[in-house]
Amino acid sequence: MCRWLAYWGPPLFLEDLVAKPDHSLIHQSLHAAEAKTETNGDGFGLGWYGERPEPGLYREILPAWNDENLKHLSAQIRSRLFFAHVRASTGTATTRANCHPFAYGRWLFMHNGQIGGYGLIRRKLEQMLPDEYYTCRHGTTDSELIFLLALSLGLDADPVGAMGESLAIVRRAMAEAGITDPLRFTAVLSDGNRIFAFRCASDALAPTLYYTGAGSAAMTLVSEPLDTDRPRWTAVPQGHVVSVCGSGRLTTTEFIV
Repeated sequence: MCRWLAYWGPPLFLEDLVAKPDHSLIHQSLHAAEAKTETNGDGFGLGWYGERPEPGLYREILPAWNDENLKHLSAQIRSRLFFAHVRASTGTATTRANCHPFAYGRWLFMHNGQIGGYGLIRRKLEQMLPDEYYTCRHGTTDSELIFLLALSLGLDADPVGAMGESLAIVRRAMAEAGITDPLRFTAVLSDGNRIFAFRCASDALAPTLYYTGAGSAAMTLVSEPLDTDRPRWTAVPQGHVVSVCGSGRLTTTEFIV
């Protein structure tokens, strides 16, 4: 499983979350505490919003702990909204195209989890993509496929609804193929103004999700806390989505797959 973080608030240097905390994302790439695997060394990625509506993107196949470019970039890039991700592959190749985050237009998306039995239904799901989105399918991961399905289902108009329908299509395909392995989905999505973070699974074992800063000018969402000050981190219950609107108001609502 992977580890990730998302930040919303006053412009902040990426290194303040990616590299500096005691349990930073770079530290988690070697020593994750709340994942099935301690090491997340199958590449990493950064996505950030700057002066343009579309986000910047940097992805690399080296382990996060062993890439000097990551350290230099995170020390120089400052952003009001950014994503960072360290990857532990669930079976697909370690390539740049398979590293998170994924971007399309103004949208950023990253994921921790998996489609159970993905290899058995991958072709069927890819055939459901309209040509407009199939041509943007650069990698082979289940994560990118879920994102593109959601885009094709009206992500711009209804992000939560489109993501829910995307996962419903996946669940139906799994059932038709007789797959009993679970669908697990802890993910975050942004259009540069709003953030939507999801935690759900078809079993009782959705990957973890926390946030801090609710009601303040800055908010951080993470796979696991960046420090040992646990009281300041709120765990998102399974089967829910956390939404942060442009004003910073946070809401938590039910989201069942």
